[in-house]
Amino acid sequence: MANQPSFNPNDRSQLSSDALRNRAVTDLVEPGSTMKPFTVLAALESGKYSPETLIDTNPGSIRVGRKTFYDHRNYGVIDLTTLLTKSSQVGTTKLALDLEPEHIREMFYRVGMGKSPGTGFPGESPGSLPDYRRWPSIERANFAFGHGFSATALQLAQAYAVIASDGLKKPVSLLSVDDVPVGEQVVDPELATTMRKMMTHVTQTGGTATRAAISSYDVAGKTGTVHKVGKFGYEKHRYVSMFAGMVPADNPRLVTVVVINDRRGDDYFGGAVAAPVFSEVTADALRMLKIPPSLENIQQEVVLNNRQPGDAT
Repeated sequence: MANQPSFNPNDRSQLSSDALRNRAVTDLVEPGSTMKPFTVLAALESGKYSPETLIDTNPGSIRVGRKTFYDHRNYGVIDLTTLLTKSSQVGTTKLALDLEPEHIREMFYRVGMGKSPGTGFPGESPGSLPDYRRWPSIERANFAFGHGFSATALQLAQAYAVIASDGLKKPVSLLSVDDVPVGEQVVDPELATTMRKMMTHVTQTGGTATRAAISSYDVAGKTGTVHKVGKFGYEKHRYVSMFAGMVPADNPRLVTVVVINDRRGDDYFGGAVAAPVFSEVTADALRMLKIPPSLENIQQEVVLNNRQPGDAT
């Protein structure tokens, strides 16, 4: 767990109160599209959908009430795996409007949204997860792609650890523990495995987070980019960029969440800003923990490195 900017405890002359916060535990953000895997999980759990289920996203936009949601381009008819790969707002909105809103909210709650992770750290935030008596269509759509509620980076890491742990929700500890509790089964193991496979496409060619890829390892994850919330609502040109992922995808050992608050400049999307940080930090952690890649990935890497110009692919 790390925060920047930090401070030097030996030199308090330039100390700012903001630098003292453990932002990963105390600071709230809207998790945005990093929650789309859990919306898709809710859809799979309903029995109405499979990874191959097709959704028509034509013409690349959808109007809900007074709001129109857009994709980066018209993806046409896509399956749920492509929905995650491209982070389709239109596809996610159509899912949300077809599912019971309580089902999506309950999935979010099961994986840790809206309740304290329980580390005991001072100032630890439980975030917020509203439960509406009536669910207007716009609220259903916003909820499905991570808007209208808030969470910390730690809560997001715990949620992704559920997918990484075959559906087990384990207690969070900031200290190393010898006897790790078994945890609570909150998602079907087969669905969690299916979700990991779907999420690997996000970091592969054509996905929104190719810069999160780690050589010789399969990475499963999801990007998120949201507008910052200010005094008068969403700030037009200020963003929070995120990437949450796990590795090795077939048998995860690490979950890493990167939140970059108020990135300035033209590149502010999670795939451009947070994904490279994920790749570098997690690759170093894999080496330090001596977690080997799979033999299949090593063989594929050797083939790619030995390929000559003009070879067929």
